[in-house]
Amino acid sequence: MNNPNYVLGVDIGTTSTKVVLFTDKGEVVRQDSGNYPLYCPTPGAAEQDPEEIFSEVITTINQVLTDCPLSNLLCISFATAMHTLIAVDEEGELLTNSITWADNRGAPWAEKIKAEHNGKEIYQRTGTPIHGMSPFVKLVWLRHEKPEIFQQAAKFISIKEYIFQRFFSEYVVDYALAATTGLFNSKTLTWDQEALAVAGITEEKLSRVVPPTEIFQPIHSGFAEAMGIAPEIPVVIGASDGVLSNLGVGAISRGMVAVTVGTSGALRMMVDKPKMDAQQRLFCYPLLTDKWVVGGAVNNGGIALSWVREQLAANEATTAKLLQKGAYELLNNIAETTPAGAEGLIFHPYLAGERSPLWDGNARASFFGLSLRHTKAHLIRAVLEGVVYNLYLVFQALEDVVGKGDTILASGGFAKSSIWRQILADVFNREITVPTMHESTSFGAAILGLYALGRISSLDVVTDLVSHSDIYQPIPENVSVYERIMPLYSSLLTKFQAEYAAIARIQEETASQ
Repeated sequence: MNNPNYVLGVDIGTTSTKVVLFTDKGEVVRQDSGNYPLYCPTPGAAEQDPEEIFSEVITTINQVLTDCPLSNLLCISFATAMHTLIAVDEEGELLTNSITWADNRGAPWAEKIKAEHNGKEIYQRTGTPIHGMSPFVKLVWLRHEKPEIFQQAAKFISIKEYIFQRFFSEYVVDYALAATTGLFNSKTLTWDQEALAVAGITEEKLSRVVPPTEIFQPIHSGFAEAMGIAPEIPVVIGASDGVLSNLGVGAISRGMVAVTVGTSGALRMMVDKPKMDAQQRLFCYPLLTDKWVVGGAVNNGGIALSWVREQLAANEATTAKLLQKGAYELLNNIAETTPAGAEGLIFHPYLAGERSPLWDGNARASFFGLSLRHTKAHLIRAVLEGVVYNLYLVFQALEDVVGKGDTILASGGFAKSSIWRQILADVFNREITVPTMHESTSFGAAILGLYALGRISSLDVVTDLVSHSDIYQPIPENVSVYERIMPLYSSLLTKFQAEYAAIARIQEETASQ
């Protein structure tokens, strides 16, 4: 029997780097992850140390490849979190940390761009909503509020560009990741001159753009040795984590919707050409020139349940340890004791502002309908449901723009929860399929790597490699409850939105006292 060939998928995420070794048939051989902290030194800041991330990439790859037959390793392929921004000087020295998508300090400048700098037209070309998450807005913020850093910077790059420069001594970016900056014209696959002018930079401040299938080699020998690989191993630059997650669950045809919820979340559909939303609720990013992902990212996924665990359920978390159960498993079990709709308790889950469909950094969370009848179990269920209600608004926007979503594929940490899967099926009133592959982004990177090497002729083969573990059907009586709640959820949201800026201002002023 022939020894299998292998491909390494590396997913550089917001909180950790996940490395998975696959066979070329899509089987998981070994996996590991390395974590790094998020620094929030001032209100609105959300940064990471690029050196800490780089170190974890090196270390985690080495751990996964230890004692593996490296002679059969075909390539390494990368996926990376979107919307990071790093300023470096002429020598490549760091002038900033990696400013992540969660950093909200540029939010006021987003509103200014929308109002005064042709924001809608820039969105229509770039496919990136004008929001504090995007490097475009972060650059405007840096230019006006950190001018000493802005003027000193020779390059503005992402975390992937930082890593590839260390590996290959060249500043390069794939066009899938470039498209998430808000500075890239998705129709021409070149840097957008109007966006650059508003940001106050020229193309020379940015990296050379290449296709996601571009192959680089050799890796500098010192780093190759530290990872335990040969320097000549092909390295595929890969794409953004969002588009590769769709690929990794097999959601690559029109009508197939991928819902991924971890700490944050996203809902996406793949189409064959770019499609922008007239209401600017959705993003549109390329994977390849004939495969584009349209969707919406949300800030508030698992982070909402984390808040419940930390602020409302400390005793339950202790009990879970005594029962040798996971804290989230116990919270889900508690939520299951209450009926669909949490007996009229509605949670708007905007604990961390919101991206799609609101694109409002000032958005705030709220419980509505709270009464003496409601218990902690109702609160927990309402939080789970609120996350799904917001996702459903994104789903409605997606169907408005690109057409009906018939197949829903759910992945991410939330997809391990049976109650959440059922709520998703009931609110969406659709069958929910759960792929067996949990590390969909790493798998998407691996599939793209095989395609870049010519080992597969089409990305469509992924549908033959993805298996499914569970299917959830809508429960009619629950669907009926949620059909009554969703219009109320939307109506309340419209009313609350008018007050988000005011309450955010009060919170900021109080926190600074």
